[in-house]
Amino acid sequence: TVSTNPCGEIPLCPYDSCRLLSINLFSYVVNPFTKEAYFDYDLFRKHVALAQRIMDDIVDLEMEKIDLIMDKIRKDPQSQEVKSAEYHLWEKIQDKSSKGRRTGVGITAEGDMIAAMGLRYGTQEATDFSVNVHKTLALAAYGSSVVMAKERGAFGVYDAKREENNPFIKRIKEAAPELYEDMKKYGRRNIACLTIAPTGTTSLMTQTTSGIEPVFLPVYKRRRKVNPGDQGAHVDFVDEVGDSFEEYIVYHKKFLEWMKINGIDTEKRYTQEEIDSLVEKSPYYKATANDVDWLMKVRMQGAIQKWVDHSISVTVNLPNDVDEELVNRLYVEAWRSGCKGCTIYRDGSRSGVMIQVNEKKKKTEEKPVEVVPCKHPEVTEVRPQTLECDVVRFQNNKEKWVAFVGLLDGYPYEIFTGLQDDEEGIMLPKSVTKGKIIKQVNENGTKRYDFQFENKRGYKTTVEGLSEKFNPEYWNYAKLISGVLRYRMPIDHVIKLVSSLQLKSESINTWKNG
Repeated sequence: TVSTNPCGEIPLCPYDSCRLLSINLFSYVVNPFTKEAYFDYDLFRKHVALAQRIMDDIVDLEMEKIDLIMDKIRKDPQSQEVKSAEYHLWEKIQDKSSKGRRTGVGITAEGDMIAAMGLRYGTQEATDFSVNVHKTLALAAYGSSVVMAKERGAFGVYDAKREENNPFIKRIKEAAPELYEDMKKYGRRNIACLTIAPTGTTSLMTQTTSGIEPVFLPVYKRRRKVNPGDQGAHVDFVDEVGDSFEEYIVYHKKFLEWMKINGIDTEKRYTQEEIDSLVEKSPYYKATANDVDWLMKVRMQGAIQKWVDHSISVTVNLPNDVDEELVNRLYVEAWRSGCKGCTIYRDGSRSGVMIQVNEKKKKTEEKPVEVVPCKHPEVTEVRPQTLECDVVRFQNNKEKWVAFVGLLDGYPYEIFTGLQDDEEGIMLPKSVTKGKIIKQVNENGTKRYDFQFENKRGYKTTVEGLSEKFNPEYWNYAKLISGVLRYRMPIDHVIKLVSSLQLKSESINTWKNG
């Protein structure tokens, strides 16, 4: 073994292949979410045996494709010197495939299976049940591989003596002596059979929890991007680049199934308090990715690992304020429990679009907040002749734009914006990020605004007539923004105001984002 595949569930030697198939554990729970629920082990064994056979057929299909590729390379008109590197690469892949015939039969929906059986993920009872399911899976898959060895022959490098002291093989010997004796006699078809992948896309298709993970959240909030100019668009969130999003509540599909089975109305628009109450009554309560006992989770992974010959892809979700000592303790516990790999994810370490709906109720009553009368903002009625200025560059559709933001006491006071162009706007050196906006009065009494900056040598350069450099239509919108800025409207409110403008011009709409 040199490395694993990207998700870590299959350790591989060079030129070997990662082949995955996942079985939906929830589908074997009869009468789910009731007191009469039970797991159909007989049907499960039957399907595991078929899954192992399908995986072996996939190896044959892969080998056929490799033969076609190599045949094409041989017939290609290029010289042997040019073709040899690619041809030898496929020779090595073919050799590894034929000698090992590696497969990866796994599962998904472990969390939903546990909930459907009336158990709570992360408890010892749930772990014991899961271990028994995976033991059944391992024995059925290896039994199928041995049967195929009788029919089709063992994998190329099978040697019973080389693995007689392997801990995994010893567990099979103890659990199923007859299977072990058949394996010694006939070999098995596949060098390794089992794994547990993340099954992210697969679980979206099955609408279940993924891999051996618990449910992330039974109820959560997602965001979808919207155009604030569209009729009926509802903007709940604006990101740092100005894109607008609408938030909506999503129910985990098996949580909805639990609601239906228990006669709970799924069409009603529940309040957050009502949703919290429903979750507390469900088998998913205290069994989410953020609620489960972290140490118990890695111990569960280690217990299941004993019946998985490859590895298991698992993520332990930790809160944002977790310390290094706990992270270290979890990794050590994972090693002691027999895990081959483990991933730690700290909340907030990566930005995303999923937001947890707060299910925690405030147990202590908060003191009423004294309402203070609204104070008028402190506004400077007369603009100083000179203001400090920040220069901001941004992309407007396919055009490069620049904005000059005048600052008063550190707050935005006015804005000038337009193209970074010598003819229809202003072109500045990229090094210029600050300067001054100076208000001037012309001889005829009209006013203008100049921008002044210093170069690296300390020489001052003045660009006259900021307001005359840009498109008058854009200047009008900039004046509107300047007006609300100088009255100290909070920036997030300014963004909402700009986002709500009904603008027909495409360039204006992209300018809003800038």
